[in-house]
Amino acid sequence: MKNGYTYFKNEECEYFPCHKMSGDVFNCMFCCCPLFPLGDKCGGNFVYIEDGIKDCSACLIPHTENGYAYISSKLREVSEIAKKNRQTEK
Repeated sequence: MKNGYTYFKNEECEYFPCHKMSGDVFNCMFCCCPLFPLGDKCGGNFVYIEDGIKDCSACLIPHTENGYAYISSKLREVSEIAKKNRQTEK
């Protein structure tokens, strides 16, 4: 895959690779996953650790070949959460 709007690989990153994966495809586009606010509805492989902190270190969705499409399909839900948060702040 070439770098583009759906894929970016940064082999120069000091943390690369941040996850162990098989194959050559490793997408760094969503280094910080925008689905984090969805909690247990994100669809990823995560666990809640002490104090209810979400640990996504075992999740590979953002780094896979189809990760961009999956994340894009869930952004409306993230948007709704942001909208509700703005309404409660008023």
